[in-house]
Parts: sequence; structure tokens; C-alpha cells
Amino acid sequence: MDKLVYTAASGLKAHLASQAAIANNMANVSTIGFRADRVVFERLSLQSAGFDTRTSASAEVADADRKPGALQQTGRALDIAIPGDSWLAVQATDGSEAYTRRGDLQIAPSGVLQTGDGFPVIGAGGPITLPPVQSITISNDGTISIVPVGGDPRSPQIIDTLKLASPKGTQTVKGTDNLLHVKGGGVLPADLDTRIESGTLEGSNVNMTQALVDMIENQRAYEVQANLMKSAKELDESSASLMRLPA
Repeated sequence: MDKLVYTAASGLKAHLASQAAIANNMANVSTIGFRADRVVFERLSLQSAGFDTRTSASAEVADADRKPGALQQTGRALDIAIPGDSWLAVQATDGSEAYTRRGDLQIAPSGVLQTGDGFPVIGAGGPITLPPVQSITISNDGTISIVPVGGDPRSPQIIDTLKLASPKGTQTVKGTDNLLHVKGGGVLPADLDTRIESGTLEGSNVNMTQALVDMIENQRAYEVQANLMKSAKELDESSASLMRLPA
């Protein structure tokens, strides 16, 4: 009986994790460069008391859907899109190097070049900091050129180069910060062959119709697990009543 309860409980937990991932995807359907959470169900075998092996289903957000999102022309100098499977290197909140597809770059009041969600962009020598600029351009190889305030527009200055990296051949996972991380730590090597598109943004790759279908299917599966838990309780009560001694 305890096996049935354990299976039902672990199934409920798995579908709750799946529902949270689907809800997060739907909430980010308009987020620039967002890659949908991908929930992976797997089976776990646990040893109990040295003799009882229990098998249950579990789920976790293991990675992101790597399909690209739709491209949109903006004409803005700081908007970039990265074709293929390369990613833009940024500094995560813990100071480590992580990667994003979000290309709506901004210049913070401190001069730090950052993504639209506030992560500093990494160049050849670390996070990129810019002086006050009159104009800025980003070439297709990621080179950042500026005309300082009061400078000569005919003589732009090269400041740094965006670090673009490809995860091919490296095990990477999507973190709760919506950034790509190297599993176990470390950094990805720079991909010098990648060419970006300036004045363009990549949208979210969330398919809203599919997300709604997934949510309905997940809710139905959750109800099945809840009914299984209820059946286990009823069977347990029936067994207990048979064990009662007559008065």
C-alpha cells in the first residue's frame, strides 16, 4: 500500500513542477530572447530498509528548448540578434560567466553595457564599460565602436568586442535566472565565426497554443494522480477495518 501512496505522491510532485515550468513559459511569451523551459520526466529507484525497491516518476526543469525565436527588425543600434546556436556572454548575479540570447542591450547610468534584464555584457576583458557616447555601433563580428560626446563622427573608437560563445560539445543547462550555464562550472570558448545582426531582436520561442495544450494535459494527469492517492487512502481504510477485532 505504501508503494501506491509513494507513486501517487511523487507523481503529484512531478506534475506540479511541470505546471510551474509551463506557467513560466507562458509568462515569458513576450520576453526578448527567452527559451522555453523543458521539463524532463525520469524514473527513480530508491532503496528502502535494505530490501524494498520503490520506483517513481519525477520531473525537473533540465534545460531549455533550443529552437530559435522569430526575428524582428528594430533599427536600434544596440539591438542585436545572434543567428545559429551561439549565445552572448554575460555576468550572472554570482559573478560567474553565463550566456543569454537576449539582445536588447542598454547602457546603464554607470556606463556598464547590459542586457534588458540587467546582466552586464562580457567582452574580451570582462564586463564592458563605456564612456559617455554620442553614437554607438556594433558590427557583425561583435566589435563595439563609439563616438564619444564631443568627438569626431568620422573617427569612431573601438572599445571592445562582444564575447559570443557556442555550447556545442559542452554540457550546458538553463538556470532559474533564465541564463545558460556550463554544467559543473566553467566557461564556453569564444566563437569567432559567429556573425550577429544589428538592429534586430530575437523574440521568445514559446508557442502559446502548445503551452495551453500542455497545461490542460498536465492538469488532467495531475487529477489522475490525485485520484490514485484517494484510492490508496480508501484501500488503506478498508484494510484497517478488516483488522479490527469485534467488540
